[in-house]
Amino acid sequence: MNILKYLTAFALLIIMNLGFASDPEQDFNLKEVSPGNFLHHGKHVSIDNVQHDDIANIGFIIGDRCIAVIDTGGSVNTGIKLLQRIRAVSDKPICYVINTHIHFDHLLGNKAFIVEKPEYVGHHHLAVEVEQNREFFLERFKDDLGPNPATTSVIGPDILIDETTTLDLGNRSLTLIAYPVSHSHSDLVVIDNKTGTLWAGDLIFRERIPSLTGNLIGWLKTIEELLGLTVKTVIPGHGTETNSIIDATEQLQGYLQRLLDETRLAIANGLFINEAIESVDKNNHSNWLLFEYQHPTNVSKAYTELEWE
Repeated sequence: MNILKYLTAFALLIIMNLGFASDPEQDFNLKEVSPGNFLHHGKHVSIDNVQHDDIANIGFIIGDRCIAVIDTGGSVNTGIKLLQRIRAVSDKPICYVINTHIHFDHLLGNKAFIVEKPEYVGHHHLAVEVEQNREFFLERFKDDLGPNPATTSVIGPDILIDETTTLDLGNRSLTLIAYPVSHSHSDLVVIDNKTGTLWAGDLIFRERIPSLTGNLIGWLKTIEELLGLTVKTVIPGHGTETNSIIDATEQLQGYLQRLLDETRLAIANGLFINEAIESVDKNNHSNWLLFEYQHPTNVSKAYTELEWE
């Protein structure tokens, strides 16, 4: 292990008054889902839960030359735990931190990686979104941004992806694809070409109900594009990985299509938005976790999008 880099990272933790977990292997799960691809599974809890900063799937990919981090979690503390686990596996430099979209649970851990001096990578809309959300993140998630948080604690991308791009980690290339407005306005996927592993970010949810903040019709179109990818392992933004892109998207695609069809029907029948919320997919056909927490917001977003079609 590179002792200097380890000591530097440890010093950063002391400065930030955050400290290491006493047993990180138990405290912070990590799984090698395909050769060189390491995944930490997030918890299925609500944003109001004390563990809300650790709800997203995050991880890293190791090449011969360096490492790419895929999302950093919802707090500086979660990011530090991820960095600690990386250093338990490899002492190679971290050359890239790739954020799959703007949402806090995938991005607020970025600050933990400053010591590594990586290039931060994201969708071409992400830089603007970070600027627009700095004050909101600071207000809403102040306790997750470390001691003495400031707007500079929220770190955006240096490299903006607006077309399919390849990054090289040394004998391992990554393909990055930026999509039009779908789940959010800044959705990006990463494919490890060596293993055929797709890091889908929140374009794919499994088990936990998705959050619609972008465009419903756009998201359904993007899922059709994802189904055309040739991959061997699919890592969703939330939920368990799978070896089939069809299995990965089935639950989500069915839900979004019902959301589209039933919201359109509610509008055609003259229902107001509050009535649509009560009627659209009211029986949770897809058996989502946290359905009652998120579904009303999804219906409201869909209704607003579709009412002037």
